Amino acid sequence: MKTFIINKYRTLPLLAGATLLAGCMVGPDFHRPAAPQTDHYTAQPLPATIGNGSDAQHFVAGMDVPAQWWTLFRSPKLDALIRQALKANPGLEAAQASLRQAQEGLAAGKGVLYPSVAADYSVARQRVAGTLASPAASGYDYYTLHTAQLSVSWAPDLFGGNRRQLEALRAQTDVQRFELEAARLSLTSNVVVAAINQAGLRAQVEATRKIIANQQQTLDSFQRQQQLGQLAPADIAAQQATLAQAQATLPPLQKQLDQQNDALAALLGLVPADAPATAFKLADLHLPDQLPLSLPSRLVEQRPDVRAAEAQLHAAGAQVGVAEANRLPKFTLSANAGSSPTKISDLFSHGTVFWNLAADVSQPLFDAGSLKHQQRAAEAAYDAAKAQYRGTVIAALQNVADTLYALKADADALQAAQTAEQAAARSLAINRRQFELGDASHLAVLQAEQTWQQAEVTLVQAQVNRYSDTAALFQALGGGWWQRENAQTP
Repeated sequence: MKTFIINKYRTLPLLAGATLLAGCMVGPDFHRPAAPQTDHYTAQPLPATIGNGSDAQHFVAGMDVPAQWWTLFRSPKLDALIRQALKANPGLEAAQASLRQAQEGLAAGKGVLYPSVAADYSVARQRVAGTLASPAASGYDYYTLHTAQLSVSWAPDLFGGNRRQLEALRAQTDVQRFELEAARLSLTSNVVVAAINQAGLRAQVEATRKIIANQQQTLDSFQRQQQLGQLAPADIAAQQATLAQAQATLPPLQKQLDQQNDALAALLGLVPADAPATAFKLADLHLPDQLPLSLPSRLVEQRPDVRAAEAQLHAAGAQVGVAEANRLPKFTLSANAGSSPTKISDLFSHGTVFWNLAADVSQPLFDAGSLKHQQRAAEAAYDAAKAQYRGTVIAALQNVADTLYALKADADALQAAQTAEQAAARSLAINRRQFELGDASHLAVLQAEQTWQQAEVTLVQAQVNRYSDTAALFQALGGGWWQRENAQTP
């Protein structure tokens, strides 16, 4: 283009030298923290198999977590709800938007590595005072000036401050990526647990209604005995009180069930009025018979919260380099060329062309220590990020260990609850039969009823705990996001 009259052979050495100097980067280079050296989670060894019979579960060391781990519960209704939640949950949509925002910020930040080019055109109508000579070649006091120019500027990143800033933006993008994975894992886990809780509450409601029906049956039997003169009014009153107590436990359970339905609707991105009609029962769910158990060294690569903390550490280290580079000299190269005639038809004609080349070096000399303290603040933030990362790793290992202990306790509690419920049911049947034959007192029947009622509720709660903690293990191990086809690993 004829408006640029620049001797490239004079500028080439300057540009080459700046490019060579640009290889220097101040600040700490990031290295991934070392993984935990331990090969187990708990201080006490746990059995390879928990539970018995159809409820048995086997820990498989080194087994990878499936991307769609919830399908191991073998519930098509649960799979459908999770698909709906992944499409419509507002929290997940917000996390996806935050990732896109970070990606666009990273793309915008890459511009600092390249020269900036700007084109400008302006037109101005002017009048010069008659006492002064006109700057126009025509000598007229009135003239119109057309100016078209192209400006190029470039700040060579001699000490890597811009590249460190770009590194920090890239790390922040990784933070948002892993926070999205954490949001997805939290959402799927919450839907699974909500379905389990709904099934458990429904089972407790059904058990309570069965208890009320049985106690009503007992009351009817007592009233017949009273008519035959075998029971006193006090015995009837005692049974009526027991029936009323059982009836009083039903409304709170129904309230919890309704609220659980509303919570499930919110997870699906629905208002309570549009809550799904899906009614889960514990029989709709099946315990996975194989449970993965990743090594702790793999856990730090799988947990989204740990990877997000690692990315935060990376960003904090890059900011130290940015703060250090701000204390060093800054270089700027610029060029400007264009044409400034009084007639637009004369643009770029001989005599109207102008150009200039400039280089600038600036070095902070006195800032009352501001830049020094900013660097120290960045270093302190880096130290804080190190501690936070270590704390996140410890919390992740603790989370897995707690879940493993819970699963072991759940299996033992479920087995004991099943044995207790069966024994209580047999005891109640025997006492009722003996009462009908006149061989047992009404107090014995009441005590047997109360024991069986508590055993029924305890059994349901034990089943819910077993299912919930199984889901918690998959969540604690990272949820298998890395197995997903569209997963993006930094």
